[in-house]
Amino acid sequence: MPIIKSAKKRVRVASKATARNTKTKRTFRSAIKAFQTSLTSGGKDAAKTHSAAQSSIDTAVKKGVMHKNKAARKKSQLAKAAKAAGVKTTGTAKKAAPKAAAKPAAKAATKAPAKKAPAAKKPAAKKPVAKKK
Repeated sequence: MPIIKSAKKRVRVASKATARNTKTKRTFRSAIKAFQTSLTSGGKDAAKTHSAAQSSIDTAVKKGVMHKNKAARKKSQLAKAAKAAGVKTTGTAKKAAPKAAAKPAAKAATKAPAKKAPAAKKPAAKKPVAKKK
């Protein structure tokens, strides 16, 4: 048991953080398990549970509970499992298609670069006045 005041506070702060982190860990573990059970049960809500699991993993990274590389690995595993089960997820493939179609139109509408004005000469710096002795 700590005696010093700052050590007592560290114990209080650490216990609060532990409770917070435990809740976050529990949330993303249950989300992953829900996704896995939805895959095995037939995959009706698999797309929703997949996005919920990814969201909970991102939240865990944001709160510092999970390392970003581990999160990337977990999300990759989830996506691989979803693809193997034939689940259609709302990923970047649908979002990338409209951008690709809009690019050629954007190129045609670009303006010619503005002409630069000739650089004006800087005025000569004034010499400091000599001090009298």
